[in-house]
Amino acid sequence: MPALFDHERLKAYQSALRFVAWAAPIIEDLSGKLAAKDQLDRASTSILLNLAEGNGQRSHPNRCRYFDISRGSGLECAACLDVLVARGKLPAVTAVEGKSILLEVVAMTAGLISQFSEELREEPATYDLAPLGGDKE
Repeated sequence: MPALFDHERLKAYQSALRFVAWAAPIIEDLSGKLAAKDQLDRASTSILLNLAEGNGQRSHPNRCRYFDISRGSGLECAACLDVLVARGKLPAVTAVEGKSILLEVVAMTAGLISQFSEELREEPATYDLAPLGGDKE
C-alpha cells in the first residue's frame, strides 16, 4: 500500500479529486475563449489545493480559512456548470451528474469547517418558572 499524505485520507479530498477527473474531459472539449472553461478549471483545482493546504495547518482558524475557500470553490464550480448549461455548451443531465459530486464535496467540507471551528457555543439556559420573590401560597 502506498504511503498517503494526511489530506489524501480525507473523503472530501477524494470526492474533489473525483470531480476534477470528471470535469477534465468537459474542460478539454470546451472552446478556449469561454470564461467558464478557465474558471471551472481553476475552481476545481482550488478545491483540492485548499483542502490539502488547510489540512496541513496547525491552527484551527487557519485550517478553517482554507476549508472555507475550498467550499467556496466547490460552489463556484456548480455555478460554472450552470453557466455552461445556460449557454448550451453542456447538457443539463451532465451538469446534474457533476453537481451531485460537488454536493458531496461541499457538504463534507462544511463538516470539516464545523469540526475545526472554534465558535463560542453555550449550553441552553434553563429557567426557573417560579415567580420572582420565591413561593407564595
